[in-house]
Amino acid sequence: MDRQKWILWLESSLEDGRLDDSERREFQYELAESVLSEEDRAFLRNYSFKLVQRALANQGDAAALLRWLERVIKVLDNVISSNKADVATSWFSPGRACAAGITEQLKLARNTIDICVFTIADDNLTKQILDAQKRGVSVRIVTDNDKLNDAGSDIDYLAQQGVPVKIDTTPYHMHHKFAIFDGGRLINGSFNWTRSASKNNQEDITLTDDSRFVSAFSKQFELLWQKFPCHTPPQR
Repeated sequence: MDRQKWILWLESSLEDGRLDDSERREFQYELAESVLSEEDRAFLRNYSFKLVQRALANQGDAAALLRWLERVIKVLDNVISSNKADVATSWFSPGRACAAGITEQLKLARNTIDICVFTIADDNLTKQILDAQKRGVSVRIVTDNDKLNDAGSDIDYLAQQGVPVKIDTTPYHMHHKFAIFDGGRLINGSFNWTRSASKNNQEDITLTDDSRFVSAFSKQFELLWQKFPCHTPPQR
């Protein structure tokens, strides 16, 4: 968190001794986007009290200052509440639990699916991705070139079906295995989207709607989406 930014913001807000609805909404939105730690929140809370104490010592309007402080603390409390996860589930393989968890989220998606995985080679998951696209869900995939031509890879097929795909073509690996659904739910873990990951490997994935994690992974996805080139599949 950029503490100097928020020091200046709080000082500016306190100049008129009030936190109007527009400022409050901006404050809450920006704090949620900043992914605050508990230490950051404690700092903002303590600094707000210091500002009010200083203003009171300079004969400020006590009632107005206390109203301002009350609204600032309420925003900080709301950010804490909104960052708490209502959904938190983990699955493990061998077995189909990981794939079933991914399948459920693919079926539940209504607006967007952003997939960032090293390889996709599970025909059932590929079918669910395409079914979501047919429902009108906007699907994007970021993956790596290392497994692109492996037997069973579905990346070319997905691209041929019109799913936008971007590929890490560097000598290194885009080794993430996460997906974001409707901008509000995150699946992340060691699990590649392959049949062998379900059948043989010791793997894990976790589902959460904790906004702190969803926001961080969404930013990472957008960074990679802008960085890597579009994949043009071979003509069938």
